[in-house]
Amino acid sequence: MAGHSKWANIQHRKGRQDAKRGKIFTKLIKEITVSARLSGGDLNFNPRLRAAVAEAKEQNMPADNITRAIKRGTGELEGVNYEEIRYEGYGIGGAAIIIDCLTDNKQRAVADVRHALSKNGGNLGTDGSVSFMFKHCGVLVFEPGTSEDQVMEAALEAGAEDVVTDEDGSIEVITSPGDFTVVKEALEAAGLKPVLAEVTMKPDNETVFSGEDGAKMQKLLDALEDLDDVQDVYTTAVIEE
Repeated sequence: MAGHSKWANIQHRKGRQDAKRGKIFTKLIKEITVSARLSGGDLNFNPRLRAAVAEAKEQNMPADNITRAIKRGTGELEGVNYEEIRYEGYGIGGAAIIIDCLTDNKQRAVADVRHALSKNGGNLGTDGSVSFMFKHCGVLVFEPGTSEDQVMEAALEAGAEDVVTDEDGSIEVITSPGDFTVVKEALEAAGLKPVLAEVTMKPDNETVFSGEDGAKMQKLLDALEDLDDVQDVYTTAVIEE
C-alpha cells in the first residue's frame, strides 16, 4: 500500500462515475422500484428506498420520475418486474469482484457477466466465494482538512459505527446500511457535506494496481459496469492513475 492515497483514488472513482451519468437515472429508477416492491412505498419505514430517493434527488431526477418508480414498485402502476441477483468472481491477479444486478432476464444477465469477465482476464466464481471479504455498510467520505472532531461528534451522536481518519487526511464515517440516511442527514445538518456517500460492499483489505495491470483491471471493471443489468460493482482492487 506504499504511496497509496485513498483520497486520490476516491477522486478518480468520482470522476469515472461522473463520466457515466447517462446510466445513473436508469439505475436509480430500478433501485427505487425494487426497494418499493420489497418493503413498501413509505420512506419512513423503508431505509433502502429512502436512501435511493435521496440519491435520485441529489442527481436532480424529476419528482414525477421518482413517484412513478415507487408506484411501479408498489403495484399501483404496471412495470417491469426486476429480480436482484449477485454474482461473485475474480479479476486480474485474483482481485475479488462482486457484481450486483437488477434484471428481468437472469439468463441474459449471467451470460453477459461471464462474457465480460472471461474476455478481460477474469472469471466467474461460486456463490460466497468472495463476499466474505467485504462488509455491507454505509460509507461517507470527507475531504482532507475537514474537522475530525466535528465529524466524530456529529457522526457518533447520529449512530455511526466508526469514524476513521486516513493517512492522507480524508475521513471515513462507517454506518450500518439502515442508519446510513439518518447519519448522512445529521452530518449535513451540522454543515458537513461528504464528497462521497453510499451504501456499499466495503472490502476488508485492498490490493493496489498500477501500470499495465491497473489498466487491465480498469478495463474489466468498465466492461462490467457498462452492462445494462449491472447496478453496482465492488472490488478489492484499488487502481492508481
